[in-house]
Amino acid sequence: MDTMIERKPGMKRKHYYAVAGAVVLVGLVFYFIFRDTSSSMNVEKDRLTIATVTRGEFSDYIRVIGQVMPNRIIYMDAIEGGRVEERLKEEGAIVKAGDVILRLSNPLLNIGIMQSEADLAYQENELRNTRISMEQEHLRLKQERIGLNKELAVKQRRYEQYSRLIKEQLIAQEEFRLAAEEYEAARAQLEVIDERIRQDNFFRESQISSLDENIRNMKRSLALVRERVENLKVKAPIDGQVGNLDAQIGQSIAAGEHIGQIITPDLKVQAQIDEHYVERVVPGLPADFTRDGGNYKLEVTKPYPEVKEGQFRTDLQFTAGRPENIRAGQTYHINLQLGDPAQAILVPRGGFFQITGGRWMYVVDESGKFATRRPIRIGRQNPQYYEVTEGLKPGDRVIISGYELFGDNEKLILK
Repeated sequence: MDTMIERKPGMKRKHYYAVAGAVVLVGLVFYFIFRDTSSSMNVEKDRLTIATVTRGEFSDYIRVIGQVMPNRIIYMDAIEGGRVEERLKEEGAIVKAGDVILRLSNPLLNIGIMQSEADLAYQENELRNTRISMEQEHLRLKQERIGLNKELAVKQRRYEQYSRLIKEQLIAQEEFRLAAEEYEAARAQLEVIDERIRQDNFFRESQISSLDENIRNMKRSLALVRERVENLKVKAPIDGQVGNLDAQIGQSIAAGEHIGQIITPDLKVQAQIDEHYVERVVPGLPADFTRDGGNYKLEVTKPYPEVKEGQFRTDLQFTAGRPENIRAGQTYHINLQLGDPAQAILVPRGGFFQITGGRWMYVVDESGKFATRRPIRIGRQNPQYYEVTEGLKPGDRVIISGYELFGDNEKLILK
């Protein structure tokens, strides 16, 4: 008799499908959770510049271009107008203060001198004649007084004599009265002549003083005219070198017209600096440059406050020696020290900064197979390095070449 064997319960086909579906679902979940969602691109490693972040001494300086300029430029203007007759010094000539550079002519000034000299001669002659006339009048009055004084003495004696005689009744009353009247008249005449002499002296002194003052004024006027003629000689105001000389022989120059300049022998260096440093550049900062194997020291003397087209001017003076044959107009690449050296985390300068502005960099993984984007912060900078204040540590390897072709990719696959 056959025995029925009971089939053990097992997984049906549909159960296999369910399990497989669950596994796939779990796999998809894990994929979407743990997959690398960052955008990436492949780049050739050989075309990149990769540098290692280091810790070292950061020299806080910038490199600027300085131009040699005269420390002072004295402009020459024509004090008097005239025609250029002669150029005694040419551009570039070394001159001393007072050397004649140009000679002008002005006929009107010469006529003015002749007229002033003629007027002065006339006034001096008038003064001389007046002095002679007054002296003669003074002598005449003195002589007249002498005669009146003598006459008064005679009439006084007669009057005194008649006074005694009238008391003794030896003369007539009419004779005594006549003697008294003549005596009083003589005394009155003497008083009048004395008053005339006083007035004459006062008038003479006043008139002579007035004439003297007129002559002094005329002499001053003549001196001024002669000085104006002397001003037709354009002279160097200081020691130096003749700069631009804008005056040709035969040219008419107006009074006050600019005709040239004198350049002082002492020189300075003037640099144009980015406005980013306007608050850090102050008088006293040291600077230096190298020329023909020699190193030359300078010092900031005057930062100009005006910012124009993103830059401001700064004057620097040599503190020790200066290059031989230095000339105005030459340019030098100057290292301007903004602060003392200090330890810092350093990244070499590179083209990445133009794209990132120092806010992020691509950091190469330890495997060297890819680089990822990392936020950073850059502080100071000099011509060689950036100072990194956040985001990097010594030993990190970063891409410092340009990022123009990388777009917004978070990851670079290095091939």
